[in-house]
Amino acid sequence: MSPRVLSFMMQTLFSLVRTLLADRAELALENLALRQQVAALKRERPLPRLDDADRAFWVALKEKWSNWVNSLILVTPDTVIRWQRERFNKYWAAKSRTGKRPGRPAVSRQVRDLIHRMARENDWGAPRIHAELLKLGLEVSQATVSRYLPKRPPPDKVERWKKFLRNHLPDIAAMDFFTIPTASFKLLYGFFVIHHDRRRILHINVTESPTAQWVIQQLREAFPGTPSAKHIIHDRDSKFSAAVRAWIKALGLESVQTALRTPLQNAVAERLVLSIRTELLDHVVVLNEAHARRLLLDWTRYYGADRCHLTLNKDCPEPRPVQPRPPRDAEVVAFPRVGGIHHRYEWKQAA
Repeated sequence: MSPRVLSFMMQTLFSLVRTLLADRAELALENLALRQQVAALKRERPLPRLDDADRAFWVALKEKWSNWVNSLILVTPDTVIRWQRERFNKYWAAKSRTGKRPGRPAVSRQVRDLIHRMARENDWGAPRIHAELLKLGLEVSQATVSRYLPKRPPPDKVERWKKFLRNHLPDIAAMDFFTIPTASFKLLYGFFVIHHDRRRILHINVTESPTAQWVIQQLREAFPGTPSAKHIIHDRDSKFSAAVRAWIKALGLESVQTALRTPLQNAVAERLVLSIRTELLDHVVVLNEAHARRLLLDWTRYYGADRCHLTLNKDCPEPRPVQPRPPRDAEVVAFPRVGGIHHRYEWKQAA
């Protein structure tokens, strides 16, 4: 081999080695630059999200390249292992799926609503509701009823008292006195008997000197026949003497005395006294006993037939029918009550 050829071959080999070394250095610098940029991106918030293809790439690379850990920047080795575990679980979950919904069969909306309705309308637990559902031909387990049973709030003692009193309203009446000042500075005594059911005033009267015999006479007029109530509530006023209480017992009623200085135990009567004062006596000057009696009777008629009561669902003690709405040319007219202190309103067809 000639020296010229040998020299050419050596130069070519050195050039190749230099090129290879240059390429490796270039590749190393390029990898370093890319790693620096990825590290900068990793510091951003939020972190880049990887999709299923990215996860599959790293899981496959882990199986083929032993040095894969050193190349991880965006994720950690533990993350790649977790991905593999998740893929394993999904794979076998898909193979074991039979197409049926797992767990217990779903309960229809109709049954769930019925469970809520029975719980709302009755003081029942799961066993009673379950028994009622079985009688309706609805095959559900008692455990299912318990699961869909609405959570009950803590017992409301006030509401329970309201229900108790509401169930006893037809059997309770009350009576009481109230004072009426006159223009001549005298003091009259009004007396009434009210039935708790629908707040009906059974009797009202006024006197200058109330006695036991006068009270007994008023009770005769309040209960002319068999009493509709079974109990009558009154306070410990001396006017309700032993003779009055004995006559009440002979009438077939139970005399129920309130405790000392506890007017709320006769709340219905106290509320009626307040209504008489604010709706009548605060608007007039009573001249004498006859004048007071006429005013009280006039107000009692208004109270029973015209005045709407919140406790009666905004109806009157004597139920007042709802007028149908007439054509457009009708107008609302006012009918004065109690000398114009109050009014009743009705539709009137235009002439």
